[in-house]
Amino acid sequence: MIAKTRLGPRLAAFFATLCVASAVPAATLAPDALVEKGALTYGVAATFAPFEYKDGDKLAGFDIDLIQALGKKLGLEPKAMNMEFKGLIPALQGSRVDLINSAMYINPARSEQVDFVPYLKIGNQVIVAKGNPAKITGRDNSLCGKSIAVTLGGIQETQARADNERCTKAGLAPVKVLTLPTAQDSALTLRQGRADAYYDSTPGAVKLMNELGNVFEAVGPEFESNTLIGLAVRKGDGATKAALEAALKEIVADGTYSKLIAKWKFPDSVGLLN
Repeated sequence: MIAKTRLGPRLAAFFATLCVASAVPAATLAPDALVEKGALTYGVAATFAPFEYKDGDKLAGFDIDLIQALGKKLGLEPKAMNMEFKGLIPALQGSRVDLINSAMYINPARSEQVDFVPYLKIGNQVIVAKGNPAKITGRDNSLCGKSIAVTLGGIQETQARADNERCTKAGLAPVKVLTLPTAQDSALTLRQGRADAYYDSTPGAVKLMNELGNVFEAVGPEFESNTLIGLAVRKGDGATKAALEAALKEIVADGTYSKLIAKWKFPDSVGLLN
């Protein structure tokens, strides 16, 4: 009885400590380091399904669910600033947002401007109209002389311009690169017959085939399948970067990360952290 009486308070104190610890966010950010106190203000171009898009008046997608999960770990309420993709990095550099959460492909040019926290690994596919009237066989010389619709400022524009350079260096007809504000505009341009193809992420292609398989088809193998996408923070902002990395580790550990990948029907190959 004596031992039990002495041990009881110690156990109570131990479990009380565990409860308090479990309520503490994975990492914290100083209020004066945030655009708005108590909020995690993020820039997003909600035009890239299934990562971020408008569902009626609300934002939806993998990245939108992801930032909600991260916000809970950080003890902050996510607040979106929806804008054109090309305005995301200037908004971050101008301290109008705390981070970019918009399926941003990581490349050397962007890495010179911002710091990244990678969270997915994806590939890309060539999308054509059903029946493939332009007889495109993939990201190869069959694209030479064809028109490709791409998002202005997105990685797809970089890819298409590289294809144009490859074609012209080989003495073949150039690729006509059609730059458009959003991925939806690119898909519509293809659907209307004003483009021969457009590039989409592998998860985006899966969603497109599920919803509009009678309108579009993917051709050729997946390309650049080790492309990383990440959350972007201001260059040198180590505190925000560390906080996001800690929160990501927690949602991986508690299973949230895997559940989101399953919810959005992403291929298993996208998982970078689990």
